[in-house]
Amino acid sequence: MSYLIQQSAFILRFRYKAKAMGLLRKIWYQFQGMKVGAGTVLPKIYVTWPHQVLIGANCLLEHQVYFKYDGIWKKGPSIVLGDKIFLGTGCEFNINHGITIGDDALIASGSRFIDHDHGYELGIPMNRQPGNGKPITIGKDVWIGCNAVVLKGVDIGEGAIVAAGAVVTKSILPREIWAGIPARKIGERK
Repeated sequence: MSYLIQQSAFILRFRYKAKAMGLLRKIWYQFQGMKVGAGTVLPKIYVTWPHQVLIGANCLLEHQVYFKYDGIWKKGPSIVLGDKIFLGTGCEFNINHGITIGDDALIASGSRFIDHDHGYELGIPMNRQPGNGKPITIGKDVWIGCNAVVLKGVDIGEGAIVAAGAVVTKSILPREIWAGIPARKIGERK
């Protein structure tokens, strides 16, 4: 009997309650300008400027994803996710110039995407210098491993793989496999 009660509580909490709260979050963020496709339910996420985020259809987001548009108000979206994307727990998008992620991408927990940095000219404190940056583009069917970091101006080609913990500073061609700090090519998908 206790097994049946535990299973019922689990189903109510993690299936029905989570889905209902996700639909309410979706409506709330859409009211603030976020675009969310059909079949995508939002878990507890963090967003600085909701109108800067576009999430495609049938995406699966785990909790505590952080969409940080790091700039003053401007028309959006700057963070564009395609259809059927998976984002693991604790992913962070720290975006000023833009990021585009193609359909069917898999992005594991803790991954970070940062499209800008600080100036470092001598004679002026770095925190007072304007940053520079370039957009990030991630192709279709890309797999990015746990705790990877993708920096400004990087293009990751269709079908590429980035290993867990890699720091990607250069663009990756389609179907290549990269790993390391800084990331470098270690193979290709055949």
